[in-house]
Amino acid sequence: MPLKIELKPGERLIVGNALITNDKERVKLFIEGNVPILREKYILTQKEADTPCKKVYYVLQEMYLAKDPKVLHPEYFSRIKEITTAAPSFTPAIDELNKIILSGDYYCALKHMMTIIEKERKLLAIARKKENNC
Repeated sequence: MPLKIELKPGERLIVGNALITNDKERVKLFIEGNVPILREKYILTQKEADTPCKKVYYVLQEMYLAKDPKVLHPEYFSRIKEITTAAPSFTPAIDELNKIILSGDYYCALKHMMTIIEKERKLLAIARKKENNC
């Protein structure tokens, strides 16, 4: 059964290695086959990857889109080590993420990483609030 995706005017989508940009009208696409797909709202640019967890998401995104994602495993595990060293409370969520990665489900890993990024966002907000109160 094909995947149905509706794109708003100007919305972008990555299908495999191709970036698709919609024109001025809403469009429905039906995509068949086993190919990585990322909607614009889930795409993170390298410039936007400005926190440790967002940098991991960026690597996961590259892994998801890569023909051979295992090539990126060393970079992924290096970035993960930085996070767990700096914030040991992230370890249980990272352990779950590692299981997902090792199973090869990179799309699920991206979704899981979004929850970790939200946790990071909350911790950074608390740290900034404390910093401003000093």
